[in-house]
Amino acid sequence: MVPVGACLGLSAVLFAIGLFGFLGRRNIILMLVSVEIMLNAVNVSLAAFSYQLHDMRGQIIALFVIAVAAAEAAVGLGLVIALSRTRPGVNVDDLTQLRW
Repeated sequence: MVPVGACLGLSAVLFAIGLFGFLGRRNIILMLVSVEIMLNAVNVSLAAFSYQLHDMRGQIIALFVIAVAAAEAAVGLGLVIALSRTRPGVNVDDLTQLRW
């Protein structure tokens, strides 16, 4: 079986990639993808701790996080589509005003 330390290392690397992608990009779609990567890193760590402690609660919480992430992605992409219809780009720098 895979050791828990390897799973936590993978989780840390995934979270770092997601954080770098979120802070380094200006495209809203890529920022949403980076947030999803960070949420999956949390799911990996929850599953690893759940396996180590022989408790199913971590895996159940990970399933709820997946459901919330799907809803967040749907709402976020809906907002991006609404913004892209009114403005030419989806860069964060172009969206400094709340007025349309």
